[in-house]
Amino acid sequence: MLPTEHRLRRREDFATAVRRGRRAGRPLLVVHLRSGATDPHVPGESAPPTRAGFVVSKAVGGAVVRNKVKRRLRHLMRERVAQLPPGSLVVVRALPGSGDADHAQLARDLDAALQRLLGGGAR
Repeated sequence: MLPTEHRLRRREDFATAVRRGRRAGRPLLVVHLRSGATDPHVPGESAPPTRAGFVVSKAVGGAVVRNKVKRRLRHLMRERVAQLPPGSLVVVRALPGSGDADHAQLARDLDAALQRLLGGGAR
């Protein structure tokens, strides 16, 4: 499970990541990343944690399928949150095919999207 301090909850934070961040699309999901701290913090304090949120619409499937996809994505992000710059906002939007995908397929798409956003991949 993704720890509470790494969860994106406020609508404004989702909007900031989607509207002002960079985007990388894959067949199963789209990842939006707003790098760096958006809120100024007091010098001497540690940077705010990276926070991630998930959007899984009814197009993915019924409630059981949507919740399964969200659980898988939260688990995958927990393992990858340390790779992202401190204070980043990440929104992972699941596309309709993600309901039929297995854990490994979601992991591949998430890794490819994050690599592209962090500058490690070609456009």
